[in-house]
Parts: sequence; structure tokens; C-alpha cells
Amino acid sequence: MSALLADLRIAFMNLIEHGRRSSFLGAAIATVTALFVLLTALSSGIRHTLVDTATTLSTGHLNVGGFFKVTSGTAGPIVTDYVKIEELLRREVPELEFSVHRGRGWGKLVADEGATQAGISGVDIQNEPQFRKVLDVYAGNIDDLAQPNALLIFEAQSKKLNLKVGDAVTITAATGRGVANTLDTRVVAIARDVGLLSSFNVFISSASLRELYQLRPDVTGVIQLHLKPRYVDHLEPIAARLRQKLEAAGYRMMEPDPRAFWMKFQSVSREDWTGQKLDVTSWEDELSFMMWSFRALQALSFILMVILIAIMIAGIMNTLWIAIRERTREIGTLRAIGMQKGGVARLFLMEAIMLGVLGSLVGVALGGTAVWLLNLAKIHVPITVQLFLMRDTLSLALEPRSLVSSVVMISCVTGAAALYPSLRAASLKPVDAMAHFG
Repeated sequence: MSALLADLRIAFMNLIEHGRRSSFLGAAIATVTALFVLLTALSSGIRHTLVDTATTLSTGHLNVGGFFKVTSGTAGPIVTDYVKIEELLRREVPELEFSVHRGRGWGKLVADEGATQAGISGVDIQNEPQFRKVLDVYAGNIDDLAQPNALLIFEAQSKKLNLKVGDAVTITAATGRGVANTLDTRVVAIARDVGLLSSFNVFISSASLRELYQLRPDVTGVIQLHLKPRYVDHLEPIAARLRQKLEAAGYRMMEPDPRAFWMKFQSVSREDWTGQKLDVTSWEDELSFMMWSFRALQALSFILMVILIAIMIAGIMNTLWIAIRERTREIGTLRAIGMQKGGVARLFLMEAIMLGVLGSLVGVALGGTAVWLLNLAKIHVPITVQLFLMRDTLSLALEPRSLVSSVVMISCVTGAAALYPSLRAASLKPVDAMAHFG
């Protein structure tokens, strides 16, 4: 231990002695680390926004939905006798924090000055506190959504149809038996847009949606499961266990299919069966049609980081070669007084790793400060970016584990880049090194 401490002390003193070179290399390491922190925070921020917004507006962390087929050629996105299923879920999913049930539908909104197609979600607003937290209602009262035939729309829809609070809107839709039905509604609230999901979604009460589709009170569209935060990144094993429990309870299950429920209509309609089949999906499945943008951002961030790290490695190796050339006599002196090759290599390697740790810590501090300032500035993003960010301002999220991994990764990369030059320094012969004057 004392020998290790002595080597660390010597390495630290060498860094101080060659302060200009150490400062230059440390600044490069800090810059790369800060950029890595910013890219990671951007990716984490988008993911958090996706999860928070999407799991409130259209999906749970896990969903128990499915289809009911009156005939083999028609299918409706409904779950029958959902109360019994919800009770089973509460027993069999200890990771559950809370659950909500939503009606699912698709119809045409007809107003005095226009019409548009939209997904129709039936909500029980009194049992959905998270719903209020995500939506920014700028006109009307969201609590009025509990009233019969009340309608909540979004800003873009209100502009397109020239609607305001109190205006009448007729919703037309086809029931599960193929019969056209209409529902006269009244706009009670208008919320600000929250990205792509709000562009084709409206909300009415669950009771109103059942009236529109002529459904029984024990029928809903989907049971959305919201898990405790520590389980959100471990959905696959929970979903697999849930499928087994539902099948063991006697429910027919659909094969796992990582697509949104509305993308399954065509394939389900072609299948030769009738009655109820349940489908277990995750939030990523339900947002599969827009997850490509998030994955593209991750891929772009990875490529950019590889390029930055490659530049950093080249800079470290080049700087160390120069340092070895300048310190050749010093190396010869160390070898002459009895330091073995391994000791010389270890000394140079310790200097590099120590510089990597210090530089990456400074980079984490700089990156963290930049993230804090960017969030504080509430930078507005273009409408095309809002479609995928689910919000109108840039949002970055720092995760402690990503900060730690940044320091560890950059330090390891620095050490790896210094390994070969350190071994070459150790291979110098004492006599040749002592005789070096350049």
C-alpha cells in the first residue's frame, strides 16, 4: 500500500511539474466528458419525457388490452369483464403502483367549420391525478371532463376546427357490430399541444365512450399498469410473467407483438377466431411508430462519441510520445537507480489515469452545469422537434449512474490510450536513456 501511495504521489508531482502539457490534455479530456454528459442528458431527457407524457396520455408502462370479435372478420379494441381482470393484476403484479382503465376508439369529429379524424380515449378523470399534471389546460376546466358528453381537445385541433370552450362537436364512429353511431359533445377544455400524440387524440369520459360504441358498463378498452419507478426499465420479464398468469386464469392470449394496438387491426381481422383475446404490451410497443426517432438520436450520439473518443485517444498518445521524448533522461535515471520496467510503465500509466480521472470530473461538473443552465433557459424548439420531444421546450435529464459511468469510461479510455506509450517508455535501456540529450 505504501509503495502504491508513493507511486501516486510521484505521478501527481509529475503532472504538476509538466503543468502546461497536463492542462492542455486535461482540458481536452474535460471537453469530451462534458459533451458526453450533454448527449447522455439529452437522450435521457427525451426518454423521460416520452415515458412521462406517453404513459399519461395513451399508454401505461404495461397494458392489458386486446380485441373482441363478434364475427371472425370484425374486431374491436375492447376488454370485457375488466374489473375481474384488474383485480387479478393487482394480486399478481407486486411491482404495480396504480392502474387506470381507458376506452379506445377512432372516429370523426364534425364541427360547424370543419371535420377531422381522431383517436378517442375514454377517461375517468376523477381517478387519474397524473392526467392533470401532464396536460397544460389553457381554456376551460379539465374537471368538467367528468360530465356526460364532455370533450377535451388540443390547441392544434381547436385552431383547425375553429373551436372554443362551449362549442358543440359531433363524434361519429362505427360500433363493434359495424353500425354507425353519433355522439353530440361539448368542448369543456382545450390543452396545449404535447407533441405527436396530441395531434390525433381527444378525450371524453369513459361513460360517454361506452355510449358512443354501445358497450356494457363492464367493458373497457385497455387496463394501463403504472409500475413503481425502479421497475420501469425491467418490463419484459414482468410482461412475460403477466401473460402466464392471465393464461393460467383461463384467458386466451394474443402472441407478443411489439406494435401499437391500432396497427394490429388488419392482422387480427384475418385470424379465424371469435370472442375475447387479451394482449399484453409495453409503452415502447404502443409507441413503436415513433420510437425510431429516439433510437436514431441514440445512434447519432453513439457515432459522435466514438469520433470524439478517437480524437481524444490520438491526442493522448501523441502527447505522451512527446512527453517520453522529453523525459528520456528522467526515465534513464529512474532505471539506473533500480526501478524496474514494470515500475516505469506503471508510473506513466498512473499519470494518464490520474489525469483522466481529474479531467473527467471537471468535465462532469461542466456538463452538469451546462445541463442545469439549458433547463433553466427553457429553450423553445421548432414544431417539427416538438412532435417527438412531446413538449415545446428542450428538456435534459441528469442521471447519477450516467455521471459515474462517464468518469469511469473516460478514465479507462485514457488509461488504455496511455498503455502502449507507457510500455515503450519502460522498454528504453538505461544507458541509452541516460545518454539522450535531445
